[in-house]
Amino acid sequence: MPQTSHTEHHFTAGESVRDIVIGMSDGLTVPFALAAGLTGAVSATRIIVTAGLAEIAAGSIAMGLGGYLAARSDADHYASERRREEREVVELAETEREEVADVFRGYGLGDEEIAPVLRAFEARPKAWVDFMMRFELGLEAPQPRRALWSALTIAGAYVAGGLIPLSPYMLVAHDTGRALNISVAVTLVALLVFGYVKGRFTGAKPWKSGLQTLLVGGLAAAAAFALAKLLGGGA
Repeated sequence: MPQTSHTEHHFTAGESVRDIVIGMSDGLTVPFALAAGLTGAVSATRIIVTAGLAEIAAGSIAMGLGGYLAARSDADHYASERRREEREVVELAETEREEVADVFRGYGLGDEEIAPVLRAFEARPKAWVDFMMRFELGLEAPQPRRALWSALTIAGAYVAGGLIPLSPYMLVAHDTGRALNISVAVTLVALLVFGYVKGRFTGAKPWKSGLQTLLVGGLAAAAAFALAKLLGGGA
């Protein structure tokens, strides 16, 4: 009987999804809260749009820079730890061999089964270091240009998220009250959908993730609107 090949499909874009989540979640909530808050204090749509666009520009740059620096820090940390492991497999070879043995003992292998693996690693120092980086330190080699891609992904997701709550103020420029109502409806739907999709990708319960994202974004906008209304009324 012919055997059919087994193909496994695994989700491998975890870092990119994380960047999109970071940028989109802040992009939806912060400009939304700002626009709602300004609506409670001013009546000129032009001011709200200008302030919103300025916030989106500043926020995307700040978030992108933060993502870049975080990714660079991860890459520098990996390089530093790898240099240390490369020294240790030469200068502290006996200690490193025992650490390898401990890893395999954790999987139930005996010393007789481990000995050939140790000899193979001694003949292949690079593979030995690769093994120690992954199984002793739990570190994966960062992708080339990961820092730049992370920065662009976070910044782009922030801009995309920020334009959703701000777009009604651009389209209904003559009526801030109506623009606010449309912005609330559109953004709450976007928060729910975004949270649901995020849950699907991250392994969380999609509807629970969607409702949590909706609640956080809604509370942020409501708090900003109430505060601006209170301060504006007391002016």
